[in-house]
Amino acid sequence: MLELDERYRTPLMAYFLRKLGNSADAEDMTQETFLRLVTSDTFRSAEQADAFVFRVANNLLRDRVRREIRQRRAGKTEYDEERIVQVVEDRDPERVIFSRETLTRVLTSLDELEDRTRNIFILFRLEGMKQKEIAELYGIGLSTVEKHVMKAVLHLAKNFKEPT
Repeated sequence: MLELDERYRTPLMAYFLRKLGNSADAEDMTQETFLRLVTSDTFRSAEQADAFVFRVANNLLRDRVRREIRQRRAGKTEYDEERIVQVVEDRDPERVIFSRETLTRVLTSLDELEDRTRNIFILFRLEGMKQKEIAELYGIGLSTVEKHVMKAVLHLAKNFKEPT
């Protein structure tokens, strides 16, 4: 295990930190990767250890995203209000109120979309996933992901269009 830690901790942490943007989550995912490797029968015989390690890491990340999507669909995960408040906290009170009202409108508008379209848009625009990764996650083509993102953008634009 020490050998694994010395060889893979830094690259795994960098990988998860880039994907998750949170060092605590990156550390948790790194530890979970090590646990999976140590308990795996196939790891010891893997010819290309580097590829195997990052395949396990990528699968863990994919499982996490799928779990979060399922939780959102089931209504178990709400939007992270603490994170939203933190973003607008340093602004003047009038702007905070305006931002919260706008955010409420955006979230309401997103809730009007089909689940798949909303989830793809959130993964792409809010979670920062690449469209190619989303396509792989859902097992759909890149152009389909682009169409879902465009559909969400157009829906938001229509809902926020200034009356003339």
